[in-house]
Amino acid sequence: MRHTPSFLMTEVDEVRRLIDGNPWATIVSHTAAGLVASHYPFLLEPSADDELVLVSHVGRPDEVAHELGRHEVLVVVQGPHGYVSPAWYPPEQFVPTWNHTTAHLWGTPEILSDDENFRVLGDLVDHFERAMPSPVSLDVDEDTARRIARGTVGIRLRVTRFDARAKLSQNKAPEVADRVIAGLRADGPYAAPALADEMARVRARSADVRDDGREAR
Repeated sequence: MRHTPSFLMTEVDEVRRLIDGNPWATIVSHTAAGLVASHYPFLLEPSADDELVLVSHVGRPDEVAHELGRHEVLVVVQGPHGYVSPAWYPPEQFVPTWNHTTAHLWGTPEILSDDENFRVLGDLVDHFERAMPSPVSLDVDEDTARRIARGTVGIRLRVTRFDARAKLSQNKAPEVADRVIAGLRADGPYAAPALADEMARVRARSADVRDDGREAR
């Protein structure tokens, strides 16, 4: 990503929150045949406070196309994002931008056993079904589910490094950021309420940190 130190997201908990809220990610591999990209849902696995561990699966033969387990891959997680119009800026600020929350995660995938893969598949189903009024589980017909699971390969990615950004108008005056939030929440071609909520959350969090700093002094 572009080098923008003022928008760096360095706290592991914040990156974990981004992944948890935006599980649909892109896997990019640099293979002998060239670049390969695929898209799959990822879940966070419980881990130490300073460690990020992701689990997922790929459909065969993607594990061959990506040469999974043989080298490092890049997983890209994209959170709320959207166009920011200069209509929400003062007249002298007429250059638009794009706000976003994004994380690049690197690691070498570990190939899971068949049993671990089936467990991860079950966890993925349960994770997304929990929002449904009558959740469906793979336990409905485990034999059939296990047969279908043979067409997938489970992976675990222990993240060795990450580069994350939260570009949310932190470089703008508070009153300008407020107008951007209002514009994103209003009806219109560039409405993006999830992005507005993320901007408001980060602004409130920064204000709390500043207040705590003043109290400490």
